[in-house]
Amino acid sequence: MHLNFIPPLLPMLVEKPPEGEAWIHEVKFDGYRSQIVIDNDGVRIFTRRGHDWTAKYSDIAKAAASLNAGSAIIDGEVIVLNDAGVSDFGELRRAITRRQHDLYFVAFDLLHLNGHDLRDMPLVDRREILQAMIPAGSRIQFSEALPGTGSALFHLVEQSGLEGVVSKRKDSVYRSGPSTTWLKAKSYTVDEYEILGVEREAGKPAFALMAERGTGRYVGAAFITLNREMRERLWKRVQEQLGPAPKGMKRPATQWVKPGMIGSVKHMRGEEDLRHASLQDFREE
Repeated sequence: MHLNFIPPLLPMLVEKPPEGEAWIHEVKFDGYRSQIVIDNDGVRIFTRRGHDWTAKYSDIAKAAASLNAGSAIIDGEVIVLNDAGVSDFGELRRAITRRQHDLYFVAFDLLHLNGHDLRDMPLVDRREILQAMIPAGSRIQFSEALPGTGSALFHLVEQSGLEGVVSKRKDSVYRSGPSTTWLKAKSYTVDEYEILGVEREAGKPAFALMAERGTGRYVGAAFITLNREMRERLWKRVQEQLGPAPKGMKRPATQWVKPGMIGSVKHMRGEEDLRHASLQDFREE
């Protein structure tokens, strides 16, 4: 039997997890959404967009081959754990190229098993079958549902430095593409970035353009939500430190600054570039 990659169900981003008995809640892992396909051709592992990354995930593919299944499609996330035991996106990119043995696959849904398409079954039934398939202590792990209310869990997840919570309707069927039956609420973190410049236009919110420290890679814009005194200090500093535009960046409304200004930015955790970001503070390097 030959199975094809199934485009994943994509959860909708919300401010906070839903309440009530109709939902289960799982930790949102900070990794790469992936899909394991097992069939007569062996094991293949696909990225969220359907690229075959089996060669990059050879240890996970080996673990998948030993699962008790003739054929299966498993939805999950490839992660790497940091020293604190928390999934770490920055470490993940390095581990894929250099440290295969640090990679794990966290399985959270089962779309197909031994010739049967399970996508019309309720989520909780699919997950029960999946959990029974996964042996303890393997490189493939089951994503446990967490006990407690959505708001209590979200608070706990934020305190623990985890990326967020994914909430899923217990009775939901699986459909590819954006869905409101799965909801993700992300927690925020504060990191330091280099300020490249400031964009100010009359009648529009002001924002700072930020780059990764060390590499200079542009990562996005952060709204300037500073109090009046700090804003005025920032404008003054920008005027004193005006510099040329970074190579390849053309933005007519931007005042560019010389290297050495560091901004403290609150942003959504677990994104490669800044999302929902705001500048909290700034300093000279």
